[in-house]
Amino acid sequence: MPADVPETDPDLTSRLRGDLGAATFTVAALDALWGEEASAALFRGQRVAARRAAASGVDDGDPLAVLATVFVLGLPVSARAMASALPSLGTEGAVELGLIAVEGQASKADAVRPLIDLRPYAFADEAGAGQWWIASDLGELALGRALREDHVLGVGGASNTLSSIMIRDRVDTALDLGTGCGIQALHAARHADRVVATDISERALRFGRFNALLNGVPNIEFRLGSLFEPVQGERFDHIVSNPPFVITPRVAGVPEYEYRDGGLTGDKIVEAVMRGVREHLNPGGVAQFLGNWEYHGEDEAFDRVRAWLGDEHEPGALDAWIVERELQDAPQYAETWIRDGGTRPGTPEFERLTDAWLDDFAARDVRYVGFGYVTLRKPADGAVTLRRFESVESSGTHEGGLGTHLARGLRLGEWLASVDDEQLGLITLLTAPDVTEERHYWPGADDPTVLALVQGGGFGRRVAIDTGLAGLVGACDGDLPVGVIVGALADLLDVDAAELSADVLPRVRELAFVGMLEPAGLGPRGSAHDAP
Repeated sequence: MPADVPETDPDLTSRLRGDLGAATFTVAALDALWGEEASAALFRGQRVAARRAAASGVDDGDPLAVLATVFVLGLPVSARAMASALPSLGTEGAVELGLIAVEGQASKADAVRPLIDLRPYAFADEAGAGQWWIASDLGELALGRALREDHVLGVGGASNTLSSIMIRDRVDTALDLGTGCGIQALHAARHADRVVATDISERALRFGRFNALLNGVPNIEFRLGSLFEPVQGERFDHIVSNPPFVITPRVAGVPEYEYRDGGLTGDKIVEAVMRGVREHLNPGGVAQFLGNWEYHGEDEAFDRVRAWLGDEHEPGALDAWIVERELQDAPQYAETWIRDGGTRPGTPEFERLTDAWLDDFAARDVRYVGFGYVTLRKPADGAVTLRRFESVESSGTHEGGLGTHLARGLRLGEWLASVDDEQLGLITLLTAPDVTEERHYWPGADDPTVLALVQGGGFGRRVAIDTGLAGLVGACDGDLPVGVIVGALADLLDVDAAELSADVLPRVRELAFVGMLEPAGLGPRGSAHDAP
């Protein structure tokens, strides 16, 4: 095996775990070590300030400063400093695990250099706060060059996004499709009794196994294979995936990075995942993943995604909630992912790759590429109750609570589909505590020209409303049913009650679904089965 892939030796890994803990190798400790300005520079991809902040600690043999310099900044340190930072594992143990390499002859080594990236990762979910150490390949900053095609990525922006939207309901089984370094499998292991993690990359699986062992997570099984091949005939309660969805030209000379490129043309990898999950979900099971989808010619938003889902009345059809968070034109998309691979703008290589991307898009008449979240559910009774497609801007949203928000939306969608307008009129609603109302006036005017409801949690939505709906929401304090409020408003506004009801009830349903209104008596974790 390559020396730059960590070994899964239980004894040595246990020693490493103890040394990392003793050194307080945590996110908070690193932030304190670097300081605010150096941390910000490091986030921008500049490590000089962080190196300088840690330098005195390295000279003094401070374990935190040494570990940070080697495994986060990717810089060499003296063999003596490394030995002091890993007193239980030792330098020889770190070499044997594949963490470091010695410079010169091992017996006379005066310096060591990192072979992998190893850093703390902090998180919080419904089960509480936690922290792991995550190993991956050294990044571009440490390598000083473009990434290798079999690069194993650590915890990046997409990883954080997927973990933030993950529904945490307790389940028996979960599948992490395309696990990479194993970060989503680790998250899933907190709410699933058993997790299967797959990847087409053996190097990625070795990192995943190492990370599970290092963090003492025993309930993950790692399997090699493409897409659903390693789990043929198996079904799961929860499927998560950060698939290699990046659209890459299939021409010679364009790097195909395993961590982001699924080897298929255009957005077919996302199509394959979306079409395949239905055969691997238990009744009531949920699949969540990230993805790109192409806009061809004058196609409207989500035309392709709807086609992948199929007819909602066909056997095995899935509930779906698709949220587009970003839309890029073809040149923007190409530039984003060429930079991601480590090629700098303004160079001949950058221009050559841009031409390849734009030629590929032009061949399929691709004008835009959307990015977003896919949440699918296999209805327990086989009847589809939710097909929702929407674009939600990235600004002003609250990613951290989206797992709970999405779970609630699935349950509310099912409940709302079971309630007709007459029954809805008998329901008592509460305005959610994170909802505020905006009113804008022309100077000197008595009546507002703009009314809007603003959501503090969830997707941070801003919904335009009129006087009638504002009055209804304002009266939703849990005392009166919706129908009674509508009747009172009709009298106050001197309008026909039936017409007002027909106007506001569809919007009441929408406000309930997005979390601005809550049915009184809502069951645990967003279930509406207890609502009247």
